[in-house]
Amino acid sequence: MIKKVDVQTNKTQEYVDITQRLQAAVKESGVQEGVAFVYCPHTTAGLCVNENYDPTVAADILNKLEELVPVHGAYSHAEGNAAAHIKSCLMGVSLQLLVSGGRLVLGTWQGVFFCEFDGPRQRKVLLKVLSSGVS
Repeated sequence: MIKKVDVQTNKTQEYVDITQRLQAAVKESGVQEGVAFVYCPHTTAGLCVNENYDPTVAADILNKLEELVPVHGAYSHAEGNAAAHIKSCLMGVSLQLLVSGGRLVLGTWQGVFFCEFDGPRQRKVLLKVLSSGVS
C-alpha cells in the first residue's frame, strides 16, 4: 500500500522536516525490516536527507541554491518558476531508506526534508514500505 503524507509549506522556498511523519507511516505499515521508498510527485519540489539538528544548515543550502539558480534568472519558461524546476532536478524527487526495527535507519543528526521551491502550497509525499521478508 502507498501511504500519502501531506505537507503544507508556508514560504516560497523552505525545507520542511518530515522525518517524524515518515517514521509514523513506517510504523503504521508494520514492516520491521525492509526498504522505504519516498517519492515527491511535484516538479517544483524535492526531497533530501540532511542534518535536522541545526536549522542553519537548511538555510545555508537554500541560500546556496538561490546563488546557483536565482529565482529571477534569464529563463524561457513562461510560468515564472523555472528556477524551482531546476532546483527540483538538483535535489531529486525520490529517496530509498532502510527500515530496521520498524523505523527508518538514519544517522544521529539526519532527518528527511521536503524541499519547497515554489510555495506556499499544499503538497504530498508518497511512501511505499517493502519488507525484506526477514524478521
